Amino acid sequence: MPSKPEKESVVRTELIDRQLLQAGWSVSNGTLVEEFPVKPETESLSADDQFVDYVLVGRDGRPLALVEAKRSTRDALAGKRQAADYADFIRRESGQDPFIFLANGNDILFWDRDRYPPRPVSGFFTQDDLERLAHQRRYGVPLSTTASNAKIAGRTYQVEAIRRVTEAIESGRRSFLLVMATGTGKTRTTIALIDLLLRAKRVQRVLFLADRRELVRQAMGEFKTHLPQESLARIEGGEVSGARVQFATYPSMAQVFSRLSPGYYDLIIADESHRSIYQRYLAIFEHFDALQLGLTATPTDYIDHNTFAL
Repeated sequence: MPSKPEKESVVRTELIDRQLLQAGWSVSNGTLVEEFPVKPETESLSADDQFVDYVLVGRDGRPLALVEAKRSTRDALAGKRQAADYADFIRRESGQDPFIFLANGNDILFWDRDRYPPRPVSGFFTQDDLERLAHQRRYGVPLSTTASNAKIAGRTYQVEAIRRVTEAIESGRRSFLLVMATGTGKTRTTIALIDLLLRAKRVQRVLFLADRRELVRQAMGEFKTHLPQESLARIEGGEVSGARVQFATYPSMAQVFSRLSPGYYDLIIADESHRSIYQRYLAIFEHFDALQLGLTATPTDYIDHNTFAL
């Protein structure tokens, strides 16, 4: 087998350039700037460190994100401090705090410094993804100041479930599980939670997954009843719409997810999450970088089917 490239310049040319192009970033279309000059206020950087490897540019011409590249034999996290210095400089110059990607050709980490530590992602985000995230960061309001709609889900335990999830989101958590008995209103609780997150501008695109078409149909009916103002669409036959709330069975989503950016969704709901998604459909959840909420009445703790671990 051919050896992996070790020099940073080779990693960039052979791997990272290609990964960025796959997400729509290129010098030719004006969305990508290579060797972006900076003057960080730190003495720890040498003269060779006065350039950002890549800057990803928004439609307004301002930096949306930067990419710090390392050779494949180094941990992608090795560039964290350097990238933070670069981001501080760009924020001072442009007034916009850029997102950060740390990459070594094998691994890509995404860092939203305001809210989360760096986390692995399956690929670079598109311009649309990053502009949507920047919009949420700019206009999102604290979830503690946004009340859930009791007309959708007003029972005490439903309100408590929503509060627990929103508190966890505010504390930096990204995966959640609601265990609620059959007939206690899991779907209505979920609708009220999504409504709250949409109004707080903390999410803008949601995916609701279920393992049977009938469950998808029922869920869409409840969403239409309680959120009549929202755009809803079903993913079927390989077609994906731009609706804010999208619905799919796992098989339907398995046909299309690889065509979508890792940052395409802000929130993914997994209905009946105690079944179906451990092996074949787990790739869907590993592909997308989104908040994830599992719903179940009967969680399992088998070694290979552990709802809590998932």
